[in-house]
Amino acid sequence: MRDVLDQLVTIWRRGETAGLGTVISTFRSAPRPAGASMVVAPDGSVSGSVSGGCVEGAVYEAARTACATRTPVLEHYGVSDGEAFEVGLTCGGMLDVFVEPISRTTFPELEAVAESIYSEVPVAVATVVRHPDRSRIGRHIVLGETNSAGSFGSPRSDAAVVDDARGLLATGRTAVLTYGPDGERLGDGMDVFVASHAPRPRMLVFGAIDFASAVAEQGVFLGYRVTVCDARPVFATAARFPSAADVVVDWPHRYLTAQLDAGALDERTVVCVLTHDPKFDVPLLVVALRRNEFAFVGAMGSRRTHEERIDRLKDAGLTDDELGRLSSPIGLDLGARTPQETAVSIAAQIVARRWGGSGEPLADRQGRIHHDSSVGDTR
Repeated sequence: MRDVLDQLVTIWRRGETAGLGTVISTFRSAPRPAGASMVVAPDGSVSGSVSGGCVEGAVYEAARTACATRTPVLEHYGVSDGEAFEVGLTCGGMLDVFVEPISRTTFPELEAVAESIYSEVPVAVATVVRHPDRSRIGRHIVLGETNSAGSFGSPRSDAAVVDDARGLLATGRTAVLTYGPDGERLGDGMDVFVASHAPRPRMLVFGAIDFASAVAEQGVFLGYRVTVCDARPVFATAARFPSAADVVVDWPHRYLTAQLDAGALDERTVVCVLTHDPKFDVPLLVVALRRNEFAFVGAMGSRRTHEERIDRLKDAGLTDDELGRLSSPIGLDLGARTPQETAVSIAAQIVARRWGGSGEPLADRQGRIHHDSSVGDTR
């Protein structure tokens, strides 16, 4: 929902009804993950995507129908369906898409959800997507770490789902939960889709150089909250890094230590060290590599710079295991020359690390294209 939230909230605030299609589960080579959404506005315009183009047309029609009838529906698309080729899902995968009308009447809690997401406060939305009582399909419960709003029409169902959904929210997971019609944990009949909206993962870019601006732009494009940090105030300015959420003037190792001590970073955080200046990057990398709390730590520099940096880090007492966490020189071999091309190579390495990719051309590989996440979802 995050990708289409602006459009969805705008329609909701106008008192109109939008059609929202959300992928709730995928099988095999489905192109978009669970949680991917598409909004159909009252004027027929579209935002977002549920399949990268495969079933958009079918979901569009389903969304228009849902708005006209005020009736949500769970759609299944896959190669086994008679209409699969017509729909265009030829990738060999399957996906379930829940299509619902969104308005002030059907989802009065949307404003609160939007405020939480915009404020980087964890929030989850639990939606009934299957139930023998059709009047319960499409009902929502919105919950934070300590509060909840909305109801499925049964205190037992509400209690069971809130308890389980809060566990998903704590780990940032999105999933379909199955219960009996009244929330029985060992039953069947009610499916609830829980979409967890954790704060965006952090990207820390150290070194306010021209490459940093391009890396920050790529980080935002990938969905990170980007911070640029440098000890030199003349270079670390918001004007030079307009895409960054934060531009901090501080010694890099001191800022990183403070963020770790404050609990502001987690295992999804990526660290890009672009200073290639020993007085900045050695103490910074000692902190980053010793804590072992990050999805990625990379440092820029030539082969010679890398070798000298490794010697200094060894002198600082880092072990071989700790040094093994460092990606240096940072980036994949794309033949990059410009800051923008270099930023793409760095972003590609971060994506490959997240999903377990090899960085090889897909044409040279066999087997599944999509990989399972190795460090958790960042949506």
